[in-house]
Amino acid sequence: MTTFASGTDTLTRDALTVLQPGFTGTTAPDWLLRRLGEGLASVGLFGRNIASPEQLAALTAQLRAERDDVLVAIDEEGGDVTRLEVRTGSSFPGNHALGAVDDVDLTRAVAFELGRRLAACGVNFNWAPSADVNSNPANPVIGVRSFGADTRLAARHTAAYVTGLQAAGVAACTKHFPGHGDTAVDSHLALPRIDADATVLAERELAPFRAAVAAGTRAVMSAHILVPALDPDHPATLSRRILTDLLRGDLGYDGLIVTDGMEMQAIAGTYGIERGSVLAVAAGADAICVGGGLADDDTVRRLRDALVAAVRSGELPEDRLADAAARVRELARWTAAQTAPRPDADPEVGLRAARRALTVTSADGYTPLTEPPYVAAFTPVANIAVGDETPWGVAAELFHRLPGTETGSFTGPDAGPGALAAAGPRRIVAVVRDEHRHPWMGAALDALLAARPDTVVVEMGVPQAPPRGALHIATHGAARVCGRAAAEVITGG
Repeated sequence: MTTFASGTDTLTRDALTVLQPGFTGTTAPDWLLRRLGEGLASVGLFGRNIASPEQLAALTAQLRAERDDVLVAIDEEGGDVTRLEVRTGSSFPGNHALGAVDDVDLTRAVAFELGRRLAACGVNFNWAPSADVNSNPANPVIGVRSFGADTRLAARHTAAYVTGLQAAGVAACTKHFPGHGDTAVDSHLALPRIDADATVLAERELAPFRAAVAAGTRAVMSAHILVPALDPDHPATLSRRILTDLLRGDLGYDGLIVTDGMEMQAIAGTYGIERGSVLAVAAGADAICVGGGLADDDTVRRLRDALVAAVRSGELPEDRLADAAARVRELARWTAAQTAPRPDADPEVGLRAARRALTVTSADGYTPLTEPPYVAAFTPVANIAVGDETPWGVAAELFHRLPGTETGSFTGPDAGPGALAAAGPRRIVAVVRDEHRHPWMGAALDALLAARPDTVVVEMGVPQAPPRGALHIATHGAARVCGRAAAEVITGG
């Protein structure tokens, strides 16, 4: 491919403007600062870029010294998907817990506090909330990231989240359009397919996005999914029928459309990121998210050059690229203008939500633990959106209350016997995530409860399996505050 000069001509600047790259490190590399000077308007942050709120504030200030209206984006859903608290676990319980409480004022307050913390660190664009209706309980990538399986519930909480986040001056990015809930494949790994008919899609998947549009969401993120009823040939990210005709036309949406990460295998493994990026912009996307796994100047250069070449060859209309860049700059202006005074912080709102989200089923005669137990964590493979660096469970919180608490992680067909052997005579607290999706996990619980019927069970995923154990707690999420709320019940407060 021909490499074009990185000058300041309009075409080159527009091509850079539509990119949302990531990078490595906790300070901005020289190449990124240089690209900001050349027209790049957005940067994506991940857990690898964040060490502390103070460091993050310094990083965003470094970026703004180069471009004062830069969009600083982050994937901060709260709950299982956290970047601000990637090494400790989130102070917010996540969407499924909020849906379980079903108090839209609480959801709005949680989103506002999360947004307030982001804004205080200089982050002004959040790739959240997930508006996906988790209609397929076997979904491997959405799960507790969804408000729930009920369309109307998901719609009202999506709108509340958008309102709360944007009241804090942070642009919301409602995802994953047209809805990733009815999938059995993780789009990080392959291209999922949803075979629902158009009527079902309109009534179920699209309702939360309509609510988000009505609430004024500043951005919408496309999904890397094939939905034949809407477009039999192209995944949503690359589909003009879905992005332009449906989202812009039928839903009347006029804000920024950003793609999900183009390095995900649903796109990278089928079209390649350069080709995929050109097709996405042509289809109606305004911003290309790339950087979860690809985070270097070479990626930015290759994508810039691919877009420029597509315009020069006539494959990508120049006015479509110009329109995309204009929408990015419009959002940048909106974020730069968010200077309204904000109410005081509410640092405990996430914990209050986590406590209210618990569903507790107790056998007769359960007595709170007073001696340190053994916590057996039955650990599935983490999906890529969540990552495996964020701690989860109840062991740390139980240790705070009952020093001497020990824990181990178990996976696979020997998980049950392994946990029994490791626990010895101590009381067992078994922690699971989505027992219904993992037959080995159900078998492990069977083994534990047969031998030790006084076992406490904590379900930190989507609760689908029947409650069992001396005490069963469904937390509706695995965030740190969910673990704390569960530990309070286990120990009697």
